[in-house]
Amino acid sequence: MDNKNLSLEGLIFEAIELSVVKNIMCITLNRPEKKNAINPVMANEIIYSLAFAAQERDIRVVVIKANGDVFCAGGDLGTMSGKSSESTSNVPSLGGGTEEISLRIRSLNKPVICEIQGPVLAGALLMVTNSTHAIAVEEATFSAPEIKRGIWPFMVMAGLFRVMPKRQGLDFIMRGNKISSHDAERFGLVNKVVHREKLSEEVNKIASELSKLAPGTMKLGLEAYNHQDKMDFDEAVPFLKEQLEKCLKSDDAKEGITAFLEKRDPEWK
Repeated sequence: MDNKNLSLEGLIFEAIELSVVKNIMCITLNRPEKKNAINPVMANEIIYSLAFAAQERDIRVVVIKANGDVFCAGGDLGTMSGKSSESTSNVPSLGGGTEEISLRIRSLNKPVICEIQGPVLAGALLMVTNSTHAIAVEEATFSAPEIKRGIWPFMVMAGLFRVMPKRQGLDFIMRGNKISSHDAERFGLVNKVVHREKLSEEVNKIASELSKLAPGTMKLGLEAYNHQDKMDFDEAVPFLKEQLEKCLKSDDAKEGITAFLEKRDPEWK
């Protein structure tokens, strides 16, 4: 279904709010009464939105934020049996749950920023750890409490140990205790901690800056980053040399170099 021409026209989103302004898509989790827990409807709407962002060249940055006091409580344990019959959402199904969200964020190869205004729990870490950026308010907390329910956060580990040191990450999931936003920053789980009144301003500044950079090169670079992340060093270096040569032949590089020599701002296609 990914090969089809996806459209937002006529769609009714029930569990998220979606907007596209200039080159930035904003996905807002919108189940505040349920602590923005991810039910099948929300999962499908996020997956569809990310697939649409992948399809649209004009969408250069994705921001994931939330309404309410909690960023996301992870998967909704009460509704994992399937989409409720009373749903008003008419968003076509692309299949998958929280694991598909993390895979699509990671494979989007465009900047994805999590704007964290409140606690992040359990499966919500799949979004945070696989995004390229995460900005949090001082009051935000982070936890993987599954062990306290007799569950292990298996899927969370894939992204967690790619951003967090192993000892801190293991303690984090083995004891299931909350950590502060400042500890999350110290451990690499978030990029930056800001005062609440500065959160949207900081995220908008980063998103705007990223949206004005060479989109083709950004995609090529993030694809190479994800690919080399699985390689040994001796394999990665020649692979990255090939990618550099490919980049230098691209329209973005030609325009960027020409604009520099002509002392003007580049105009990306």
